[in-house]
Amino acid sequence: MNDALETATELLRAHREGLLLVVTGAGISLASGIPTFRGTDEDAIWSKDVTELGTHHFFRSDPVGSWRWYLKRFESLTDAAPNVGHRALVELERWQSAQGEFLLVTQNIDALHAAAGSEQLVEVHGRADRVRCGTEGCELGAPRGWIPRAEIDQETFLADPKSETVPRCPSCGDFLRQHVLWFDETYQGHEHYQWERVVNAAMRADLVLLIGTSCSVGVTELVLQGARRNRTPVILVDPGPLQRGPVKLKQIRVGAEEFLPALMESLSSLDA
Repeated sequence: MNDALETATELLRAHREGLLLVVTGAGISLASGIPTFRGTDEDAIWSKDVTELGTHHFFRSDPVGSWRWYLKRFESLTDAAPNVGHRALVELERWQSAQGEFLLVTQNIDALHAAAGSEQLVEVHGRADRVRCGTEGCELGAPRGWIPRAEIDQETFLADPKSETVPRCPSCGDFLRQHVLWFDETYQGHEHYQWERVVNAAMRADLVLLIGTSCSVGVTELVLQGARRNRTPVILVDPGPLQRGPVKLKQIRVGAEEFLPALMESLSSLDA
């Protein structure tokens, strides 16, 4: 890992006065006990038919089934806490922001980056600790409304899951839904996703750092498209198979929880 660490350190120092765009996927939260979606770990959720269940269509056709599936899926988030990878990115934000710009875009809905202290943060797929009204235009629905999950009654539904106990919007009475981006929805569907901010950063970035992602979603496609257009250097930190494509990138095949703390130690030692 030493050569990769040296390369990453040199790139970060060389581009410190510009915009560092960091994009994280499920791999960074694996060390916090949260299974990945497309990863190779044995509990990867992607083995299930998530493209059918994680949709607005399924929610409208079977709100009970949708709520049961999501509450089961969110069980792994209950006791999850930020790991050393999350905390290292907080340090990286402070280091980069001293001379340049920094933006962290996460595909994850676990809110662990926010819990760790990241500030220049876009949660582009929403958050599991929030829900919103299923009716667009309601004050608690898209394009800007939401309420904390802690403020709704899920226990009644869990005790007796049926249509009558699905949590309801306190404003209009429609079914509440998860505040997450579904597969049949667009990034522009809610202001919290901050899609315009992501597009702007993807087109302006001087250095891109991808962490724990298989590069298989719309946001990574956008970022790699911008990197290809602008010849922006790209570093991928992910222990999975080598990524190949139209963008030349440096892949570091180790876990984020191992590499990111080492990277911050390397940067700090050179600044001392």
